[in-house]
Amino acid sequence: MTDATALDCADAMIEKAWGRPIADLEKSASRLTAVDPMLRSAMHHRAHLVVVSNSIAVHQDRLHALTRPGHVPAFYDLDRITASANSLRAAYAESNTAVQMIRHVVDAREHALNAEGGRNAERVRAATARTSQAYRPLGPSVDRPTPPAAAPAPLVVNRR
Repeated sequence: MTDATALDCADAMIEKAWGRPIADLEKSASRLTAVDPMLRSAMHHRAHLVVVSNSIAVHQDRLHALTRPGHVPAFYDLDRITASANSLRAAYAESNTAVQMIRHVVDAREHALNAEGGRNAERVRAATARTSQAYRPLGPSVDRPTPPAAAPAPLVVNRR
């Protein structure tokens, strides 16, 4: 049995789907106006998976340090062991979720490529056009004037 991590599995899925190495895909997905929005989404989920994989490694190291052979944990270590085990379990669940998200993006890409010649080709082109629109800065648009500021309320004084 191999010791393939979730990140290794995700890398293999992404490389197989796009047919290029991860390093090349990272470069092309990092541009603001990515040509392939599904690649950008997959690489975004992969970046999340990298963070979660590092978290898993930290929690495993902490748990191994607290439960090393020949070491009897102190009473106050029991809470730390339980917390580390729970954090590790949550990190593994998050890792599995990230791999599933990447799998769904890869499947959606395959379905989109298969539908390009079929009857759903127009829907695929419309969805791709919506997701790959040009970058638009946040805030009000430049061509619309700003509304006038509200007048301050008059000050009412109680004279009793």
